[in-house]
Amino acid sequence: MPTEWNLFADLAERAGDKHVTVDADAGDTVGDALDDLLAAAPELEGRVLDGDGDLRSQINVLRNGTNVLVEEEGLETELEEGDELALFPPVSGG
Repeated sequence: MPTEWNLFADLAERAGDKHVTVDADAGDTVGDALDDLLAAAPELEGRVLDGDGDLRSQINVLRNGTNVLVEEEGLETELEEGDELALFPPVSGG
């Protein structure tokens, strides 16, 4: 079953859509789904990954509203059927 990424702010602008569907399935990891997202929308790569190919520290990755980098197993978090993924750029206050 495909997984959908919800993209916010300039990430959605770069990808050309707020929603991008990838082929990650239950049992795959959030990292697998992120790889699929970057393959589908390569213009996001420079914004999401640093020069070493690691996730930029200010990017937030959510699974069902929970930040996987803080409250779960990071990009190794396993997907379950029906998960909703979201990618947020840095949020500045104001």
